[in-house]
Amino acid sequence: MGKNYQLELDKIIDGIDDSCVPTLLLHSCCAPCSSYVLEYLSKYFEITVFYYNPNIYPESEFNYRLDEQQRFIKEFMKNNPSSHAICFMEGNYEDDRFYEAIKGLENEPERGRRCTECFKLRLRESAKIAADGGFDYYTTTLSISPHKDAELLNTLGEEIGAQYGVKYLYSDFKKKGGFLRSTELSAEYGMYRQDYCGCVYSYNDRKNSK
Repeated sequence: MGKNYQLELDKIIDGIDDSCVPTLLLHSCCAPCSSYVLEYLSKYFEITVFYYNPNIYPESEFNYRLDEQQRFIKEFMKNNPSSHAICFMEGNYEDDRFYEAIKGLENEPERGRRCTECFKLRLRESAKIAADGGFDYYTTTLSISPHKDAELLNTLGEEIGAQYGVKYLYSDFKKKGGFLRSTELSAEYGMYRQDYCGCVYSYNDRKNSK
């Protein structure tokens, strides 16, 4: 039986000393996926949202999602002044790194080995930034998606965090109605919800299925 990552997160939150708020680098794939996560975790952590997604195609889509992420953070903070600080960090658009990481896996199906390499790329960069910045934890919003394997993400996150010397915050954000709440917040804030994951391969799958 797999580990219940929501319970693991609950244990970490229960152990937080209110007099010393921990810092968290949160890798975000997009504003809608970050919405519930920020609502949830900003009660307990000082968060820096790290938007690093070199997989997104085309670059105009990357920039659109980037702008939407920044807009949401500003509006959320305005509406939730009692939450802990939320900062933003923009990652570079390095699509060449994505294509190098998935070289030879171009014909893999969605949720296959190509996606795993994509997760690794984004988690490595996030762990590096978190370690360099002295963050207490790092994690990703990706587990909020019903289409993403939380066990895989947490296993990779823990392994990569150990390599860089930073703790991975266990999570399965789809639990406790997280995904549903993200759709509610998306509607509340009038967010753009993309209809494909991000890369050119998911883009083409979406286009060919119409």
